[in-house]
Amino acid sequence: MNAESGPTYSPGLKGVIAGETSIGRVDPEAGLLYRGYDIGDLARHATFEEVAWLLLFGETPDDHQLDYFTSQLAEARALPPALIDLARLMPLGAQPMDMLRTGVSMLAAFDPELNDRSHEANLRKAIRLIAKVSTLITDGWRITKGLQPLRPHASLSHAGNFLYQLNGEVPESWLAEIFDTVLVLYAEHEFNASTFSARVTASTLADIYAAVTAALATLKGPLHGAANEEAMRMLRDIGAPDRVESWLQERLARKEKIMGFGHRVYKKADARVSIMRELARQLGQRLRQPQWVEICEQMESIMRREKTICANVDLYAAPVLYLLGIPPELNTSVFACARVAGWCAHVIEQQDHNRLIRPRSLYTGPPPRTFHRQAGKRLKAA
Repeated sequence: MNAESGPTYSPGLKGVIAGETSIGRVDPEAGLLYRGYDIGDLARHATFEEVAWLLLFGETPDDHQLDYFTSQLAEARALPPALIDLARLMPLGAQPMDMLRTGVSMLAAFDPELNDRSHEANLRKAIRLIAKVSTLITDGWRITKGLQPLRPHASLSHAGNFLYQLNGEVPESWLAEIFDTVLVLYAEHEFNASTFSARVTASTLADIYAAVTAALATLKGPLHGAANEEAMRMLRDIGAPDRVESWLQERLARKEKIMGFGHRVYKKADARVSIMRELARQLGQRLRQPQWVEICEQMESIMRREKTICANVDLYAAPVLYLLGIPPELNTSVFACARVAGWCAHVIEQQDHNRLIRPRSLYTGPPPRTFHRQAGKRLKAA
């Protein structure tokens, strides 16, 4: 900041350092760290439960801590009956993200520690939120489809239980492991739009449910979380690898945005893309639907050639979730199922070292002027 010229203005806060965090780091040169651990190592070797503990507590859990955390998640998954009743009142065509946002907001009233902002209470509430967000998604979806919600399966992992409560079948272990990796990849991404919304809300000393509700509202936008829903619609519209070139050229000629490409921070590539691409390839081969990854790879090549733009994680996440049997309408909700761990970690960090987030604006309105009453307008009462 210069005393004479005032603060530097950056549209969209691009490149602005808005706060400190020890949780995650996005490297513009394609790196991503969770608490210092590379995302590639975590995706290949850690479970979502281990990653969620890492984000919340700062270190990887030992066996006792992991068992405790897993059991706490299992105990907290069931929803209050009033939330099931609320879901039944929603229109059948209600969007899953609207149901999830409303459900998280309502959950606040059922938490006895709602207004306890201590570090320990926030950690306990975070565990409950991580568990219940998963169930809000699956129960809400089943209800809108005229199906009965299923009780959580205590012996399954967080990823396995989500697939079970969604589809009613215990998933094969390899499918649960792939979905677990998806959750790891989406769990944290520094000061992205939804996380920043959560931190702004938390900085007012609002409760953790309010902060996560704000994050969910932000995530819904097609320039953030909803991009992965749009990506699968795009891939299905293309349909086959031999249609990629013509389809893309038509959209580029009309200057349309191509979902699954570009990122505000990464300059070279999204650190998560190579891992998600491999998941898509594995699923495609095992389920005999290799065309989806072939379409994505051709799109990557053409977009690099035509626009020098790289793919982001949403491009390959779309076919991965589709092949896992997750309806595309739930793609953004799946993002939230994972990212709630990161959001909660950021809310806790924000309130542990709180300072109200209150930026300034660049005023572009009229200069100072005097108000004159228009003819015929009544005077205010004395």
